[in-house]
Amino acid sequence: MGCSSSLPDRNSGRLGGLNPENGSANDAKNLRVKLVLLGDSGVGKSCIVLRFVRGQFDPTSKVTIGASFLSQTIALQDSTTVKFEIWDTAGQERYAALAPLYYRGAAVAVVVYDITSPESFAKAQYWVKELQKHGSPGMIMALVGNKADLQEKREVSAQDGMEYAEKNGMFFIETSAKTADNINQLFEEIAKRLPRPPAS
Repeated sequence: MGCSSSLPDRNSGRLGGLNPENGSANDAKNLRVKLVLLGDSGVGKSCIVLRFVRGQFDPTSKVTIGASFLSQTIALQDSTTVKFEIWDTAGQERYAALAPLYYRGAAVAVVVYDITSPESFAKAQYWVKELQKHGSPGMIMALVGNKADLQEKREVSAQDGMEYAEKNGMFFIETSAKTADNINQLFEEIAKRLPRPPAS
């Protein structure tokens, strides 16, 4: 199960003018940022994106094939706008070799696991190591424990997630795409951590 959608950004006929060098093209008040989601199949990556971009949750949605692209702009309190160009990668093993195509040049990586699945937490740790080896220098990384609405089935403690994130210089948050809990906070926190270009 995923919450996928492969529709390109409605405002542009093409897939956003990405600047491949650093994954962002910016002036001081309008940042554009390439963000990639990584994690095991079924952890809810697509559901997180769909909840953030469209405010929707679809429990019957299909598994993502390859990757899907969506974009969303948010405004921060300091009147900076951040346009996230979001690549949601497929979690199945057979697509793992494609992931570097999406995270290369990304300014932000969001690594997602399911709090009810220790296997998905192990897979998240695999992705963190891959990003540390091959990701952009200075990449902002977030570790997300999704499905926080399933407390009674929890098998990965928040403490474990937090400790792993701290050890690896990431920030940690638990979300529920189903209830929308912490979804906007996740992206707002990422936006606050983005390096700002000097005002010209």
